[in-house]
Amino acid sequence: MGAAVGGVILDESVLLAPQHDDDVPANSSLQSGAESLLRKLRHSKIRVGISYGLDLSDHKVSLLKRMATLYSYDCFILNASSLDDAKNEIILAWGDIGSSILYLVSDKKMEVFPKLSNCGWLVVVLGSPGQESADGGRACEYSSMVYINKLEELPLTVCHLNRKALRSSAATVGYVMKPSREEDFAKRGAFPLYPTQNGLMFLPLTFELPLAPQLQEVDIVLHKATDEIVSIELSSSTNFSERISYTRGMQELQRYMEHQSDCCVIDPFNNIYPVVDRLKIQEILLGLEALNTEGHCTIRGPHFLKVDNFHEHDLVQRLSEAKLSLPSIVKPQVACGVANAHTMAIVFRTEDFKDLMVPLPAVVQEYVDHSSTLYKFYVLGEKVFYAVKKSTPNADILMKLSESNGLKPLVFDSLKSLPTGGEDQHRGDSNCSKVTNHCIDLELVTDAANWLMGMLDLTIFGFDVVIQECTGDHVIVDVNYLPSFKEVPDDIAIPAFWSAIKKKFESRKSK
Repeated sequence: MGAAVGGVILDESVLLAPQHDDDVPANSSLQSGAESLLRKLRHSKIRVGISYGLDLSDHKVSLLKRMATLYSYDCFILNASSLDDAKNEIILAWGDIGSSILYLVSDKKMEVFPKLSNCGWLVVVLGSPGQESADGGRACEYSSMVYINKLEELPLTVCHLNRKALRSSAATVGYVMKPSREEDFAKRGAFPLYPTQNGLMFLPLTFELPLAPQLQEVDIVLHKATDEIVSIELSSSTNFSERISYTRGMQELQRYMEHQSDCCVIDPFNNIYPVVDRLKIQEILLGLEALNTEGHCTIRGPHFLKVDNFHEHDLVQRLSEAKLSLPSIVKPQVACGVANAHTMAIVFRTEDFKDLMVPLPAVVQEYVDHSSTLYKFYVLGEKVFYAVKKSTPNADILMKLSESNGLKPLVFDSLKSLPTGGEDQHRGDSNCSKVTNHCIDLELVTDAANWLMGMLDLTIFGFDVVIQECTGDHVIVDVNYLPSFKEVPDDIAIPAFWSAIKKKFESRKSK
């Protein structure tokens, strides 16, 4: 077992559920966990094939071939009596992959074990080795094979074997986030199980298995903790970290990291709390004033006011004192992780605050006229990237849009759709606002990015900038943790993503 795993062959016995009736429809015959495993291996940078015997029924063969096509895998016919032919076919399809092939097979196919053990493959058996695993369920070595109890253990097994083969030449990143986000990152090649050029392997952590054995295999933890928030209690007087309730799995991960000082976390839970609280971020952005110099563009946060009750008798006075004029945009104080965190409203009249359907407490924020142009900045360690996006139109256009409804507030979900005034109302281009000719000052915003990185102590984050039409002020209107940075080309973004993680790890080790 001296070479890393570069190819995986999944025997039909581990993918197809046992059936007493061979006439059961093919679309109902996959093992529990099989589709999830196929998805995870798809973008792992490891060659994957599905094998089956000549005696398999047509509808099962059809299902396996459909799965192979869906996930871009190869299909091979493999019998105990023709392993040499199968090996030759695999070599023709894959060539010299420069590493070992792992063959996953059920313990129900004992007849192929003797020949498999002599063919030079790493054999992993789904089933019982006949004796208790010493570590309570983690893949264990037994004789010349490795045994696992669940399909979900295979990525962990591959990681374990690769770490053993590569010794200390690669660092393992265990990551946890919601499936849709994981898929978005993975399909861009961000999470390979095989080592990257800068020496990182990525292991998907799962709460379906005991967490501690998985974490013993990793050097670095990458998480999107906000995906696992159950509730946030902002009215409590305790520290913000104590007001957030996570899922049971994320609580276990948090406890583990608190007691494992040698585990490098990107980024510690305490560091992401400010981006969960829009009020806290607004207060932090006040410090941007230190970056401004006379005669140059100004960078700042928007004017803002926290509101606990829209019926406050002195609300109009408080808005004026906070330098807020109408229209203003109203956002929930909780920025992510809970229902309605992205329910917002643009308010045109003070009397409409009292019936506003935005969760409280809320933050009333200055609405900045910005020619429908938004600059999305992404900070990946030492690298800063940006993309230009279409945004909401200027206030006068929004008011015309709202006039047809009696100037009632425009309520929207910022994750789904934004108020627009039509294509002809977009007055910006990719470099400057055509109306006022204010160009983005990349040096100024990069300084702000570095300042934010120091203030927040985050490795990977993003923020949105708009340029105010009348003044040219650069206004940071939003900050978020671990964004998708999907607007940055993969061949640029993914190496920068890996580099940011590796440098954080090396910095942590040096301390």
